[in-house]
Amino acid sequence: MWVLLTFLSIPVINSCNENKQSSKKTKEELAKEERANNNDKAGTIDTIVRTSSDCDPNLWKYVYNPERLQILDKCKTVTGTIEETNADEDGDQHMLLKLDKGQEKLLTERNIKKKQGDLVIEAVCINKISRKKAMGACKGYVNNVELPKVGDQVKVTGSYVIDSHNGWAEIHPITEIVIKK
Repeated sequence: MWVLLTFLSIPVINSCNENKQSSKKTKEELAKEERANNNDKAGTIDTIVRTSSDCDPNLWKYVYNPERLQILDKCKTVTGTIEETNADEDGDQHMLLKLDKGQEKLLTERNIKKKQGDLVIEAVCINKISRKKAMGACKGYVNNVELPKVGDQVKVTGSYVIDSHNGWAEIHPITEIVIKK
């Protein structure tokens, strides 16, 4: 009897394994399609679709009050022009990025109303901390990302979040900034 049940169950096991393999293949195909769809057909956006492994998750240890940030995408790359840059009291460099054409869907109404249609981007632990509550947030970490100047064309990679205290979208923390020469 056991031999018969074992013999009959082999096709079922093989069928399950085949379905898992085809499911995996389908997921890979979907990911490939998504990457293709994210590329700008007109070629105006120099965007690289990255996986979450391309962003440094360790940077979250140094984000002051991370609970306020709702993660929408663990790792996103955007391009644009720096319109404003200033040091925050929490040690971050707060910048406004005028996104290149085709990325407008990343903005919230608050970005449009309060940030002149720009995306907020923040490099953590790059300045001296003057806010008492933020003291210790950067302990043991020195950020060496090259900061751009106003007018620089950049490619920025980091976590795409909504700042729940302000309602605007941000790339925060930034893993990488590439200044286009």
